[in-house]
Amino acid sequence: MMSAKVFDSDASLDERRVIIRRDGGDVEMVELPWGLQPREPGGRPFTVVRAEGRTFPTHRCLIPASEFRHRSKGKHYSFALADGDWFYFAGIWRPATRDWPEAYAILTTAANADVEPYHDRQMAVLRRDQRLDWLDRSCPEEELLRPLAAGSFRVSLLRETQAALAF
Repeated sequence: MMSAKVFDSDASLDERRVIIRRDGGDVEMVELPWGLQPREPGGRPFTVVRAEGRTFPTHRCLIPASEFRHRSKGKHYSFALADGDWFYFAGIWRPATRDWPEAYAILTTAANADVEPYHDRQMAVLRRDQRLDWLDRSCPEEELLRPLAAGSFRVSLLRETQAALAF
């Protein structure tokens, strides 16, 4: 059985997480590091990719999460779905190259009304019933890769001990 866990935006680049992707006709779960190969040698790996104005015809993946955590103005906040359900981030993965391991990145959208007071962008959140729409390209990207409605997230300020235990 799969379990979703907290995703901390301050996690280290090489942190490994389970992602879900298509392998031919099958769906598989694999553990990959976060962070795609930088464009320039010696550059910083990129962990997020802006979704607007782009298409993602291949190498789509899902990253399960129960909540995400983000630091804003020196404080740590938790964002979980208001209904208590877990969700997926829409992502992409890349095969290994000679210089870089197989890895993934998360797509971002404009922040919804719940996240916007803390940050202008957020990771693209998909509800569980949208998972195959993303993997199978059965729904237009612009319908999936957009902010959720206001009131979708429950926002909590974390005590410093909770923030330190996130990862």
